[in-house]
Amino acid sequence: MTKTISRATQIFTSFLLTSLLTSQALSASGAEKSPATLSLFEPTYRNVIDRQGTPQSYKSYDKYHNQQFNPFFDLGAWHGFLLPKEEQDYASFTGPMVIAQEYGLFIARKLEQLAITDVVSKKVYRFADAKVNNYTRPGALIQHYEFSDIKVELSLHFVNQRSALVKTEIVNKTKQSKKLQLAWHGQLLENWSPDKKIKAQFDNWQVALTAQSNTVEFRFPQLRSTWHMMTSNSSAYQIQRSIKSDTKLNQELSQYQSETSVTLAPAAKLAIFTSHSYVHSENEMAQVTEQLAEIFTEPNQYILASQQRWQNYLHKGLKADNTAKEQHIALKAIETLNGNWRSPAGAIQHNMVSPSVTARWFNGAWAWDTWKHAYAMASFNPEIAKDNIRAMFDYQILADDSLRAQDAGMVIDAIFYNKDSARGGDGGNWNERNSKPPLASWAVWQVYQETGDLAFIEAMYPKLVAYHLWWYRNRDHNGNGLVEYGATKHRLHNNAQEQITFSVSYHQQPTLNLSACKQGKPWHYQCAGMSSYQQVLDLGGYIELDIAAQHAAGWESGMDNAARFGFISDEQLQAYANKHYQGDLDKSRADWQVNFFANKGDKGQLLGYSINQESVELNSYLAQEKHLLAKMALVLDKTKQAQTFTEQAKLLAQQINQCFFDEKTGFYYDRKIFDNQESSSAHCAGELLINRGRGPEGWSPLFAGIATAEQAKRVVQIMMSEQEFNTLVPLGTASLTNPAYDGDIYWRGRVWLDQVYFGLVALKNYGYDAQAKQLMNKLLNNAQGLAEQSSIRENYHPETGAEQGATNFSWSAAHLYMLYRELQ
Repeated sequence: MTKTISRATQIFTSFLLTSLLTSQALSASGAEKSPATLSLFEPTYRNVIDRQGTPQSYKSYDKYHNQQFNPFFDLGAWHGFLLPKEEQDYASFTGPMVIAQEYGLFIARKLEQLAITDVVSKKVYRFADAKVNNYTRPGALIQHYEFSDIKVELSLHFVNQRSALVKTEIVNKTKQSKKLQLAWHGQLLENWSPDKKIKAQFDNWQVALTAQSNTVEFRFPQLRSTWHMMTSNSSAYQIQRSIKSDTKLNQELSQYQSETSVTLAPAAKLAIFTSHSYVHSENEMAQVTEQLAEIFTEPNQYILASQQRWQNYLHKGLKADNTAKEQHIALKAIETLNGNWRSPAGAIQHNMVSPSVTARWFNGAWAWDTWKHAYAMASFNPEIAKDNIRAMFDYQILADDSLRAQDAGMVIDAIFYNKDSARGGDGGNWNERNSKPPLASWAVWQVYQETGDLAFIEAMYPKLVAYHLWWYRNRDHNGNGLVEYGATKHRLHNNAQEQITFSVSYHQQPTLNLSACKQGKPWHYQCAGMSSYQQVLDLGGYIELDIAAQHAAGWESGMDNAARFGFISDEQLQAYANKHYQGDLDKSRADWQVNFFANKGDKGQLLGYSINQESVELNSYLAQEKHLLAKMALVLDKTKQAQTFTEQAKLLAQQINQCFFDEKTGFYYDRKIFDNQESSSAHCAGELLINRGRGPEGWSPLFAGIATAEQAKRVVQIMMSEQEFNTLVPLGTASLTNPAYDGDIYWRGRVWLDQVYFGLVALKNYGYDAQAKQLMNKLLNNAQGLAEQSSIRENYHPETGAEQGATNFSWSAAHLYMLYRELQ
């Protein structure tokens, strides 16, 4: 842990020095006054995201399991704050929310609220009676309170990866001295959820409070609740002030109050600084203590560094000639991506950007989320873009891996603070059941395009090649060069005998002999083996069939429950049966059933599983990756490798256009294949999965630039059809004609902004600029909240524009920012 935090310290120091030097350079040159320079103090940049809130419980979720508010996080910290919404909370930054290793939880309504009393007149300053001006600006939370005789300003900036600094400035507006009593108080929340006390949720919950002359510390008990909250016995929240005070503690209520007195001369100004630090361990606390000792010697310099860091983000990230709405959305995207940045902690060895700090399950790093975040951040926060990529490759599987050497080269799906039990940890979110679509080279090349960092290419190139080759070794069942999504060899996919596992349920005892299966409740069976699975498919008549590898294959595609992987509701399946098979459900199921192939190594060892369909967009991504690897090889003077990748890319593009495009319907589809080596390895063997409808995978060859002009023309016609994808918010994850379409289902209708971006780039690649602009305007105008103060959402309803899914969602932010940079 010490090594990890030391790296975090180095990165922070680099940020600080860079910010200070840049600030001095701008000041010396007068550049900060240039009309072309975008200033973070610009009033139009205030309150881009609504960050007000009044936490009442550790977790208070909406229907999508998001925390209700949008706290301000920055600089990779694991805690964040809100502006007060209610008058009774004025002069405090409400919250904070802390990320208890893997879960974002509000620990207080307010943890440091200022109260001021005139010692002579006994006047109590009621902040609600003042002239109030509270707002956010890029990189800061600000509160202004003006009375007839004093003025109070509170500002909050993050100054290292574990600490925020609150500056409290009090101005005496009168010509007489003023003696003021200052008091601060705070208390942890008692409620775990709106209807449950935290001590009822966790029997051993007891926070220890300690205080010294200028510090208050909350030490949390060790808690290992895999799906709710995870702390160590040295997890702590510390408040430290630049002024000494007397503090009283109430251990039972987790409450404190600190008091001191100050005298302000006429027209004098007093600044008090308070640090708020959240740490996971003693090592982190030691690092923070050392850093704070330096910060408190020159606190204003650290605030200046924070301001200049954000000024640099705006300078690099925004364009001065865009409309106010476009600037608003772009800045919202930058704030979202930086807000989801987490610095190294636990098993996370490099800075990473999580999908969402406010969504319950999303405080880790996923592979293809990471590639998207890095691509977008390369222009305005390039060092974090690089680290984000490194964080995932830290866990690239090596040939000598103790758990899955057969997956050498693979980048796993998701990493978190805690590894899973197979890796010696106790986390539940760490995932090695699958990988994610191969967009890593796409992100790495973009970082190079933005930074010119050849050393980064040199370091990443062999890792990218190993990952690229993994797909062909572990996911090309018939060896024909067209790859399938699938699942790894894993305890949740197969038993100890390496037989694939599944469950099946019937209304009554089946005629099939399932004596080898374990029966649970009546007519519900846990089974193993490909032959058993095939018999169940052949017999039909089941009411539910679930195979874990199907979920993993969907996850590996990133389109978790897409129609093309056989996911369809019971009602939709019946409607499909009524339309095509006179209501025969068994015949209908046959069109939607999936099968799996066991992929074996040279020595017959199990490598993993492929779903029985070759994927059009997976292979399009791989064709694009071959082009990018060729470019990297050239800049590294690896001419022969560049030539090989270029030739492979050309051949693969031809295969994709011949094997995945349907001339009759004018669209690209996945291709179903069969477990017969001779026939399946033949050119374009199997059958196109047209019956499972159209999805965004159909424009992936256009995104990769490998479709012919005529094929592209026909795909664009479907994309632009109002009966297919051109909805109120366009380019959803299933067309309106898809049998499994539902605008409320994750990957069967909702609009995901990565797929919109891929689609608009696809249009632009083939000269359909006007159509791309038209669809982009529909997105920006009709997706609810984008142009207002709502957070950026995970997805949007295609027909109503309603917000859906996670709040403060990074990859939506990333792709909105890409659209701003590339298509505006």
